[in-house]
Amino acid sequence: MDREWSTSALPDGVVGWDWFALQLDDGSELMVYQLRRADGTADPFSKGALVAPDGSATPLGAADLALTAEGRRRAPSGAEYPARWRLTIPSQGLALKVTPVLPDQELPVSIRYWEGAVRVTGTRDGAAVGGLGYLEMTGYAVR
Repeated sequence: MDREWSTSALPDGVVGWDWFALQLDDGSELMVYQLRRADGTADPFSKGALVAPDGSATPLGAADLALTAEGRRRAPSGAEYPARWRLTIPSQGLALKVTPVLPDQELPVSIRYWEGAVRVTGTRDGAAVGGLGYLEMTGYAVR
């Protein structure tokens, strides 16, 4: 359940975030968020959690994961969002590609942001893994 209260509480220098909630077909679930600084780097408070099929959770810190935006897509509003993402968590053997189900999922509300369904493909410990999920990207649109 998404319980976002506000975007006004971002620390100085942070312009937005990229938040992933993914359900993998091996029964595990992954939640990761990257707080994004104005220079494009990840804030050290970026975090995540990997939940195993048995319900046990492994916390993830910013140093445990790498998120790389690939390509750009211009929304009708003119905002440019990443077209897809690479998400790697070496300690868990995960190398994932996250792609929007529909490219244009920008929400034209008072603060424009991209939010919608994604597909996941990749590998876990060398074996193919896929899944579905949800992605939210803020801070890319000019207000």
